[in-house]
Amino acid sequence: MEKEELKVCVTGGSGYIAASLIKKLLLQGYTVHATLRNLKDESKVGFLRRLPHAEARLVLFEADVYEPLAFQAPIHGCHFVFHVATAFQHHQPSQYKSLTEATVEAAKEIAKCCIKAKTVRRLIYTSSVLAASPLGDDGATSLKDFKDESCWTPLHHLPNFPYINDYLKNYVESKTESEREILRYNERKEDGGLLEVVSLACGLVGGDSVLNASVSGSAMVIISQLKDSEMEFHSMRFIEELLGKIPIVHVQDVCDAHIFCLQKPSFTGRFLVASSYVSSADIGNYYLQTYPELHVKHKYLEGPRRDIKWGSTKLTDEGFACKYDTKAILDDCVRCARRVGDL
Repeated sequence: MEKEELKVCVTGGSGYIAASLIKKLLLQGYTVHATLRNLKDESKVGFLRRLPHAEARLVLFEADVYEPLAFQAPIHGCHFVFHVATAFQHHQPSQYKSLTEATVEAAKEIAKCCIKAKTVRRLIYTSSVLAASPLGDDGATSLKDFKDESCWTPLHHLPNFPYINDYLKNYVESKTESEREILRYNERKEDGGLLEVVSLACGLVGGDSVLNASVSGSAMVIISQLKDSEMEFHSMRFIEELLGKIPIVHVQDVCDAHIFCLQKPSFTGRFLVASSYVSSADIGNYYLQTYPELHVKHKYLEGPRRDIKWGSTKLTDEGFACKYDTKAILDDCVRCARRVGDL
C-alpha cells in the first residue's frame, strides 16, 4: 500500500515522544489517528492541529489509559499502532488498585483492540530501559558486566533501592509489567491469527521538543546538574544505580526507531534503544567544559565509574543506526531549555 493509504494510530499524542513521532509520520505521508486524554485542552489540541499536513491527514480521538475501551475507535481501520501513552500517576477514584494494574490492563485492551480491528499488522510499544536492569536476583551487589535485551528489572528489589521514591517505583513497575504483558501477544493465537508485537525499551530521552512551551521531564533529568535540581538529579542517580550507567538517546532517533519498526516487512520482539551509555559524572564534566558560564557544582563531577558494557546490538543488526551522539543530545537539551527560559 502507498503511505497515504496507510493509517497508523499513536496513543498519548500530546506527549514528548508521541508529538515528535506524529510530526514525522505526517511529513512522511502517513494518515495518523492520535489519542489525547482531553480534546478540550486547546493548548495540546491546537498544537497538533497546526502540524504540517495535519488538516488533511490527522484525526484526533479522546482516550485515556484509565478508560481503555475508548481506544477501539482510534484503532479501528488502522494498519499499525504505536502505544506511546504513559500514565505517570495513579488516578483516584479508579476501578484499578494501582498505576501498574491500570497500565497493564490498558496494554492488554489495546492489543485486543488491534486483533479485533482485523487490519492491524503490528503493535509497537514504547517501553523504558528502566525495565531492563542488569541486576542479578540478589540485588544491587550483583550488577552484570553487560546490558542487553535479556535483562529484566527484578521488581522485588525496588522498595529499598538507592534514590527510590513512590513516583519512580510506580513508573518502573508499570513499564516493566506492561512490557512483559504486551510481548506475550507474540505467542498468543486469538481470533485465528497472531499479532506482531515490538517493544522499544528506550533510554533517557533528550533533545529539543516540538512542544514549544516546555522541556520534557526526561530532558529535565538530563540537565539537572546545570539547574542544580536535586529532585531530578536523584532521578538520574536512581537510573545510574539501577542500570549501571545512564543510557541516553535523542528523541529524533527514538521516533526514527519507531518508524523503522513500522517499515519492516515482518518484525517482532524486544529491542533496547540508546546511542550512549554514560555516567552521571561524564555528563557533569561535559557541562563543566562546554558551558562554564553555567557553573556546574563540584558535587556533580564525581560518581560511580562502573565497567558495564552496553551489549545490545539487536536493532543495529537489523540495520537501524542512531544519528545523534552524546554531545548532540546534551547540547539539544540545553538549547531547548534556554529557548523556553528554563536555563
